[in-house]
Amino acid sequence: MNILVIGDVVGKVGVDAVKNHLKEIKEKYDVSFTIVNGENSADGMGITKAILDSFYKSGADVVTMGNHTWGKKEIFSFIDSEERLIRPANYASGLPGNGTVLLMCGNEKIGVIDLIGRVNVGGSFDSPFERADAEIEHLKSKGASIIIIEIHAEATAEKIALAYYLKDKANIVYGTHTHVQTADEKIYETGMGYITDIGMTGPKNSIIGMEPNTALKRFLTQMPERYACAQGPSILNGVVFTFDEQSRKITKIEKINI
Repeated sequence: MNILVIGDVVGKVGVDAVKNHLKEIKEKYDVSFTIVNGENSADGMGITKAILDSFYKSGADVVTMGNHTWGKKEIFSFIDSEERLIRPANYASGLPGNGTVLLMCGNEKIGVIDLIGRVNVGGSFDSPFERADAEIEHLKSKGASIIIIEIHAEATAEKIALAYYLKDKANIVYGTHTHVQTADEKIYETGMGYITDIGMTGPKNSIIGMEPNTALKRFLTQMPERYACAQGPSILNGVVFTFDEQSRKITKIEKINI
């Protein structure tokens, strides 16, 4: 079974890249299950119902969020009714939406958990380590046979620490948020697949998706400046994890860069 994860989709350029390429990627890699991070898809901050529906139409099975979950206020009108749209599970209890989803895929029940890091991200979140334990136990009690975890975090050490902590509890752990695809993909001795960041889907000629001149002004002057998504040609980053249903291990990790 091949499982595809698509990196942080940024703005209209990123959304269009998903529309234009996702179906052909799924066919090329014989993908059975697809997860797309959509937290930057609406003008760089948040998601709309129209964009969410376009991801589903393009072939996404699950859409994950992160620190910009509430970037577009209309999300409050649909997040509770959209089972396949998940936000970090370690947000404070009582907030709208869900942090996990359990879906059938062929003969497998796939449980997906969305988490957010606590190092240099901002906000106050529960421990992703403790929340991962609780959600894995919950999903397995419901019959989950594959556990996939997205950790939306700034610090590479925090992501790697979580992966090491979960190497005998999950099948896939991958990172998002930094918008730069890393070169550290690995398969642990337990068979869990991991990569620190799967990258970005958005404007190629940009500073992590943002218009360069605006971003440069912030760095050069240290003065506040409203970010704006860049335009122009796109880049699409993602990763395909191959899961062997006999050994119950990840056997291959292949990065995508279009």
